[in-house]
Amino acid sequence: MRTLLRRAGTALLFLVIALCLAPSVAMPLLDRVYHRGAPSDHFDGARFFNPLAAPVPGQGSPARFINRWLKGDNRAGWPDRVPVTPSRPPARVAGGRMLVTWIGHASVLVQADGLNILTDPVWSERASPILFAGPKRVRAPGVRFEDLPRIDLVLISHNHYDHLDLPTLKRLWARDRPKIVTSLGNETILRAAGIEAVAGDWRGVVPVTAETRVEILRNHHWSSRWGADRNRALWSAFRVDLPGGALFFAGDTGWGDGRWVEEAAARGGYRLAIIPIGAYAPRDFMKNNHIDPAEAVAIFERLRPTRALGIHWGTFQLTFEPIDEPRQRLEALKRAHKIAEDAFVATEVGRTIEVPRM
Repeated sequence: MRTLLRRAGTALLFLVIALCLAPSVAMPLLDRVYHRGAPSDHFDGARFFNPLAAPVPGQGSPARFINRWLKGDNRAGWPDRVPVTPSRPPARVAGGRMLVTWIGHASVLVQADGLNILTDPVWSERASPILFAGPKRVRAPGVRFEDLPRIDLVLISHNHYDHLDLPTLKRLWARDRPKIVTSLGNETILRAAGIEAVAGDWRGVVPVTAETRVEILRNHHWSSRWGADRNRALWSAFRVDLPGGALFFAGDTGWGDGRWVEEAAARGGYRLAIIPIGAYAPRDFMKNNHIDPAEAVAIFERLRPTRALGIHWGTFQLTFEPIDEPRQRLEALKRAHKIAEDAFVATEVGRTIEVPRM
């Protein structure tokens, strides 16, 4: 009996030691080097960073955020499902028309000048590296994958799971072989999955057709797939120059120093701006990561697009605000700022709206 107890005690001791050492052993194994290159004003030779941005006062720690999430402190309850009526977009749009359909979260279908463009496509049930855990979809995709027209261009803003969804991208690549444009480092993740992509730095330009090009723009965010690989790949916004007028996709962004907004505005007029409005609470933690509706309106007023679409809300519960609060706050701000009802909209998923000509 004493021998058995000694062995059990020794085994328990080794188990405790292993658990203590696990983070220091596992984290380096989960690190990935997605990009190698010369240092710049937003790359130190190993990791990317947001230039010129001062720390957010009172910024909470991730551990504190997770603790508050688990305790449910001020976290709004979301329904398990919101009914969705999917739509079936046309195969192509020509003649100067532009149609835009919100698929859900940051996934948007833009159809113009004979091109079908998708932003951050996610059709998966969870935005997570784990199939059985992590944020679960509350609103089904606004267009069934089988009803999605042939896609020509895909924009991927960064590598978080609610924006870079490999199962969806594998299906798109196998079916359509679209041109995929992203920012530095993310192409490494895609190529490892058998998907070809073109990556560029901020201010880089990628030709798509003789009349269409994508410019990769600065925004304010961060990146990671596994925790230890934080900021190994770059995040970005995009400008797509189309014959009938430019498209702006803000990606996933906080306000930061705001200079990225001025840089985007300086590049000329926009026919359509796709701007996130959700996943912003609590502000002491999320302000550095995600803009809120007030900041989204500030971006709208600087860019002055013909029309804007509010995204990044009501699909996956990532933060503490109620499911429909982003849309409600946007409507109140539009009234306060005397913004026309149809100038900046937050539609239900699956609804297609027409964007007027510039």
